[in-house]
Amino acid sequence: KEPTDINKLADEYLRLAYHGLRAKDKSFNATLNTSYDETIGKINIIPQDIGRVILNLINNAFYAVGEKKKQTGDSYDPTVSVSTKKIADKVLITVRDNGNGIPQKEVDKIFQPFFTTKPTGQGTGLGLSLSYDIVKAHGGEIKVETKEGEGSEFIIQLPIV
Repeated sequence: KEPTDINKLADEYLRLAYHGLRAKDKSFNATLNTSYDETIGKINIIPQDIGRVILNLINNAFYAVGEKKKQTGDSYDPTVSVSTKKIADKVLITVRDNGNGIPQKEVDKIFQPFFTTKPTGQGTGLGLSLSYDIVKAHGGEIKVETKEGEGSEFIIQLPIV
């Protein structure tokens, strides 16, 4: 682990994910919202691992808003938000989208290995499972709040050590 600026890390991976997706799909567009808590300072994490978790959540969010855009058309404004917040001895990293949300019957399974909501060939079902393991290994938690038809919010909670 090393002292890491979590705001910089989250922002870097948001831009990386967005430009990576736009390079593959020129028609993809989304509004990006960011809100970073400047009081956090550096936290002790393995930046590559937490970066991988953030990247996975952001890519999932882009996938969700991309799918909803295909279904609803031009009236819909795909939006992905990334924020950080310090609360007592914890840091929260939140990735929110206004996609279709996760069906309630699937919410309990999304962190299981090989479970995917994506069509065959689109997802391995390892992203959230590995993300869960990485966050746990950092002494943290990862939670999801979702409303069908409205979107999802993934919250990574990490201890400030």
